[in-house]
Amino acid sequence: MGARLGRRAGPEAGSEAGAAAGCGPAPYERRVRWLREIQSTLRERRPERAQQLLRLLRQDLGLEGTLLTDILYRNVAFLNLVDPISHDLLVNLARDLQCPKSDYELWKSSDKTCRQLIYHLTPHSKWQQGSSLPRRKTQSCLKSNLQKTLPAGETVNLSGIPLSVQDVQNIMHYLGSQGARLAVLDLSFTGLSDELLHQLLPSLWTLPRLTQLLLNGNRLTRAAARELTEAIKDTTKFPVLAWVDLGNNVDVASLPQPLLVGLRRRLSQRTSLPTIYESLDPEPEGGVAGATALASTWGSAAAGPGPEPQACCTR
Repeated sequence: MGARLGRRAGPEAGSEAGAAAGCGPAPYERRVRWLREIQSTLRERRPERAQQLLRLLRQDLGLEGTLLTDILYRNVAFLNLVDPISHDLLVNLARDLQCPKSDYELWKSSDKTCRQLIYHLTPHSKWQQGSSLPRRKTQSCLKSNLQKTLPAGETVNLSGIPLSVQDVQNIMHYLGSQGARLAVLDLSFTGLSDELLHQLLPSLWTLPRLTQLLLNGNRLTRAAARELTEAIKDTTKFPVLAWVDLGNNVDVASLPQPLLVGLRRRLSQRTSLPTIYESLDPEPEGGVAGATALASTWGSAAAGPGPEPQACCTR
């Protein structure tokens, strides 16, 4: 089954960034196709098939449990979840599929959750009418962004622009001349690989005002997270960095604790970092609905574990 689904999201669906990195489609494209197939199987009243697809999706996002109780907050790895919004939405979807409901109620509730997940897992700021996936920005957007003179505290948004090796070199050159004023760098959904991030890191960790680095929706692996963690351990690098978004990558499901500790050292004026608990018995946070409204940046990490849900709802 997994092989058949893999073929469905084969190289022909690959993006320009994937070609530059020598890879197939980005991980988020595969996940979106599984979610759309879950929607179609529920319309066809095939909940068993939808459960199989959900299991694949959970495993692909690093939530490898096969039962609802396995993907809740019992595993210590989930204390530092890289993407708590997707986790909460997947828990909702698992509840819908495992709890008794009428066909219409099941379809209505699950379809809404799938749409929320698709919105969260894609570069949703640019939609192409009539297309199932967002339209990518053109290379002219990259050129115009790299020609700006930045005021202090400025954001550079390159999200959705497929980056090649040459593009990364141009970004490095730009950061060398304009990076001193940069506060937020958005490199989400650019097809960034471990190798490209490795080239870029020395230009990033010298930026004196960089507070947020958004790397979600790319092709990064745990190796990239480890390299970033090693850089964060050095207090002379990333002097004021507050948050790194690594969600929706290849296999980065949770943030390494040393990375969070390193970020906290840079924020001694703050009372706490959202994903590091101050006591053994943290107070439960709000419901899932509040979490899904958060952006996938600093605020998204604030979703801590709530009270442990039941394995299934009551009739």
